[in-house]
Amino acid sequence: MTADLITEEHSGYAHLIMKKKHPVILSETERDELKRLIAAGTAPARKLTHARILLKADQSSEGPGWVDEMVAEAVEVSQPTVSRVRKQYFEEGLEAAINRRPPNREYHRKLDGHQEARLVALACSEPPEGQARWSLRLLADRMVELEVVDDLSYQTVRRTLKKTN
Repeated sequence: MTADLITEEHSGYAHLIMKKKHPVILSETERDELKRLIAAGTAPARKLTHARILLKADQSSEGPGWVDEMVAEAVEVSQPTVSRVRKQYFEEGLEAAINRRPPNREYHRKLDGHQEARLVALACSEPPEGQARWSLRLLADRMVELEVVDDLSYQTVRRTLKKTN
């Protein structure tokens, strides 16, 4: 795309730009910060991509104010990604728009400290009759038999024992 083509398309989209639900209007400080971030090139790829999206979508007097479709094509992302970054900037600010959100899922431990100690002790004990060694499934089944836990997968046993190495 040449600069002439972009300004021609840009002026053709002027009526759409004004109607944006989540306009991106960067301050000079924000624009400089994003340009520094991109110039350094050491940030994670997603962060750099989001910075490029915001700079292209900037509708301030200094910014090009491209529509989402043009930004998506230029930055090589999908149009919904551009919309999502634009919305995050509008609702939560620059930091939220360029940084990845921490996961909001809560992880509940399957075994508490006492149960983990029982599992390790069991794994260190003699294997059952007819077995050369404990398997992960055997350990999980024995923990349930001993009523240490109600239910236990062999993968939980694997992860727990891996931590003890």
